[in-house]
Amino acid sequence: MTPTGLTVYSTCPQSKDVPAADYLEAVAATARWSEEAGCAGMLVYTDNGIADPWLVSQTAIAATQRLAPLVAVQPVYMHPYTAASMVSSLAYLHGRSVHLNMLAGGFKNDLVALGDQTEHDDRYARTVEYTQILTALLRGETVTVEGRWHQVHNLRLAPALPPELMPEVLISGSSPAGRAAAEAIGATPIRYPEPLGADSVTDADAPTGGGVRMGIIARDDADEAWRVAHERFPVDRAGQVAHAMAMRVSDSHWHHQLAAARDPARDTAPTPRTDLGAEPEPYWLGPFENYQSFCPYLVGSHDRVAAEVARYVERGTEVFVLDIPPAAEDLGHAGEVFARAGAAARA
Repeated sequence: MTPTGLTVYSTCPQSKDVPAADYLEAVAATARWSEEAGCAGMLVYTDNGIADPWLVSQTAIAATQRLAPLVAVQPVYMHPYTAASMVSSLAYLHGRSVHLNMLAGGFKNDLVALGDQTEHDDRYARTVEYTQILTALLRGETVTVEGRWHQVHNLRLAPALPPELMPEVLISGSSPAGRAAAEAIGATPIRYPEPLGADSVTDADAPTGGGVRMGIIARDDADEAWRVAHERFPVDRAGQVAHAMAMRVSDSHWHHQLAAARDPARDTAPTPRTDLGAEPEPYWLGPFENYQSFCPYLVGSHDRVAAEVARYVERGTEVFVLDIPPAAEDLGHAGEVFARAGAAARA
């Protein structure tokens, strides 16, 4: 799937969306699809309403040979030593790497329920302190820190983590605080991609480097891709209401950034093409606006979506985190997009 220099992650299904009796197999199947498609890893979410990501990740490891779970780590949930111990214990048991997606925020009601009222920028400062302790432990250091949020004294991790299994670290980098945190901890900043070339964001203004989180629905024919997209993510009034409510309470920079990028003209299926050389712009926020997903989608023919992906690559984007795939076929189509985007970027 992945051209040289790019890293692609898929995303694991969430337990709230799958019956309990079917969930283990859904995780295992998605992990296998992801590995077969060439993904480096699979993002595993965490929040107050879904199964523990560390236990889910062990299921993904058991179902694959090399795939690295990208575990979402919420500092409010566990001590940094506990997170480091999870990484080293999975390495000890399975000889496998676990990557880390460090969180600063989350659903506001989840944080309030846990008694956390920390402001947006301070949450990033807390995550920096947390991650510095965690990664120092993973490097085998004896750690003493008198921090604002954590105090540890002569703390050392056992079992030790083999250096070759040191995790990749990602963090949300949509806001200035997020980008500063990424730099402080040496993490890859992940943002929600802007619609390149749209009136709201010029190519010159678009952020560069790091990684992006997106969905891809691509087919040989653009009309077929858009048919699949609108069938998979239909207009949902209840979802729109839920989205509006979430917007009112969210202090998330990316949430408001995506809302500002919305183009109402793209909420409905595009008019069928009369000129086969023309396609609608691929950037689509329909799933986000209907509270069905939390990232933009690129929709269209393989060539058109690949051309858009190539533009992000040309701006230094090195990591792509894809939305939850409903079937192995979707990762196959995404793989075709990345192959063509890689060829276009090299041309």
